[in-house]
Amino acid sequence: MTHDTIPAEALKSLVRTVPDHPKPGILFYDITTLLKDPTGFATLTDAMASHWLEKKIDLVLGIEARGFIFGPALAYRLNAGFVPVRKPRKLPAPVARVSYDLEYGSDTLEIHLDAIQPGQRVLLVDDLLATGGTMQATLQLVEQLGGIPVGLGFAVELDFLHGRDRFPGLDVFSLLHYSE
Repeated sequence: MTHDTIPAEALKSLVRTVPDHPKPGILFYDITTLLKDPTGFATLTDAMASHWLEKKIDLVLGIEARGFIFGPALAYRLNAGFVPVRKPRKLPAPVARVSYDLEYGSDTLEIHLDAIQPGQRVLLVDDLLATGGTMQATLQLVEQLGGIPVGLGFAVELDFLHGRDRFPGLDVFSLLHYSE
């Protein structure tokens, strides 16, 4: 590692909070301020990767859009492939699709039908774990295609929403935790 690292708790000082986004009453944890800090981004990526290094990951799935930031970096560090999970009509080949509810609406996710081969070990990555709806939908896609979910990785977890409770038996790793 050629950069200096900073403790995980210090990374929180690089995260901006934006009240009432995307709707009134929601406090949005904006990681773009952490991402633009070279040491902060490197520290976050290294810490997330170190948790998964011994897990024999074949593929890292990144969920649109911020999962696209962490997913390729982690895939590179884990010597794994990267697969994007996209919003509707963004992927050019045949897709598997799942619709789901989230804390402020509903959405749909898609993945190429040939993105995961049966039995491949898959790490699912996103920027934030809130209620877990988006990740639950992504798990459904992995299972439809015969992948084996090894774990779920997040930069940030909102502990007070208890999203990890949706994933008993799975290795859920989040680096930055917020209790309210």
